[in-house]
Amino acid sequence: MYKTEKARPTLRSVRKQLFLMTVGFVALIIAVVAIVTTLIFAKTDSLLKSKVISLTSSLNVQMKLNLDSYLSRMETVGTLAFGVKDAYTYDASDPDNDEYEALNTEKDITDELNKLCIMDNFVDYGIVYRNNRTVGKISNGTTNLLGEDMFDKLSAMITRQRTKDGWAAGYLGNFKRIYYVKRVHENALIVLSFYTSELEAVFDNPETLGDMDIRLVNSDYNILYSARKDETGERLNDDILSRVKGKASASVMDDYYLVTVNSCGDDWYVICSIPTEIILAENNEMRIFIIIIALIAALTAAGLGMFISAKLTSPVKRAVSLLDVKATTDQLTGILNKQSFNERTAGRLDPKLGSESHALILLDLDNFKGVNDTLGHVYGDKVLAKTGSILKSEFTTEDYLGRIGGDEFCVLVNSTPPEGQDYISYITERCEALKTAFTGLYTGDDSNYKISASIGVSLFPKDGTTFDELYVASDKALYRSKKAGKDTYMFYDRTKDSEVNG
Repeated sequence: MYKTEKARPTLRSVRKQLFLMTVGFVALIIAVVAIVTTLIFAKTDSLLKSKVISLTSSLNVQMKLNLDSYLSRMETVGTLAFGVKDAYTYDASDPDNDEYEALNTEKDITDELNKLCIMDNFVDYGIVYRNNRTVGKISNGTTNLLGEDMFDKLSAMITRQRTKDGWAAGYLGNFKRIYYVKRVHENALIVLSFYTSELEAVFDNPETLGDMDIRLVNSDYNILYSARKDETGERLNDDILSRVKGKASASVMDDYYLVTVNSCGDDWYVICSIPTEIILAENNEMRIFIIIIALIAALTAAGLGMFISAKLTSPVKRAVSLLDVKATTDQLTGILNKQSFNERTAGRLDPKLGSESHALILLDLDNFKGVNDTLGHVYGDKVLAKTGSILKSEFTTEDYLGRIGGDEFCVLVNSTPPEGQDYISYITERCEALKTAFTGLYTGDDSNYKISASIGVSLFPKDGTTFDELYVASDKALYRSKKAGKDTYMFYDRTKDSEVNG
């Protein structure tokens, strides 16, 4: 009776270790590529943000300089009025003026101012006196907006006492015009105005930042100018305002907006803003490209690593496989040794699978001891090797073949009979073929020593459901074969074999 032992995990363990090493290598490559890709993302994001912030800040500063330059030019044009004859000295509000001379003087001043007015697209370019009398070009829109106390309201627009001038926009809710006022003398003001739409040339976006919104706002954060005409006069939206409120010069970038602000004279602010997702759109495309390159690099490196690993481990696998074969195989016969046969058979026979059919064939060489004693062990080894060859030729690769003793062999038949043939006749056919194969087996120098075998057969699950039970049954059947004259086979019969070896 043979007990099963725990299987040696030789080849399986080595293969598992090699597999884990390969998986670990591939995982390492992927991790390295992922880390490098993450670092590249972080670096490109940092560089992009830094570049965009710098570019936007420069743009904002440029817009501020453009506006300052534009307003300075308007102030210069306004100052030219001082060069007009009598414009600096004439006072239309003086009650001592001769009416005829006053009309002529005002006509002359108006003609000269009109010549200056055509230099730019001015809506207003003239002089307003304390009595609301005007010379030059003062539009009906201005007179209607300011009313009877026009001089006082215009005087209130003078915010710079040193230069006695000032700018105003959004006055009384009118955001269509921007006014410049400069005091000529105590009773006269030079007034010029232009439409806010004239600032389009000042706030012209470069193509690289075509999606950026550029706005001019006053100290109350009401929009004086925007390319979006519908928001002129509106308060700056809270998303932008919350990022720049109270700041004279700053750049702010977060997950939602990039906003820059710079203050101008007269408490005005140039504010540039753009959604972050628009800025990062190109960067996201670059990310996809980097990811694709990283995946290709990872797959290439992993494939190369697996190829190198396979090359390096192939000799180890072959060596371990050879050792495993040697550990599980009887070297003389080329079939399973005792331990391996017992382990495989015990693992295959499952009492729960009662519907499966197996046969355990136990074979013992007749008079083998006489071969060793008479002819020598060299001839005995040849007989054993030939027996192994016979078993391999008579059974399928599904069947387990094993040498479990000196001249004792065992076969667990796992193969199934052809359709239409019952299992008993199929096993009988296998035993007949095995017996026939031994019929022509001779050994010795003159091949005059006849070799035969006695065979005992038991069936699963009828005769037993474990290897030990089947082995005992086959051994009893084998005993009857030898008692019957050897060179034959017997199936286990519970009635006939009940007293055998009892």
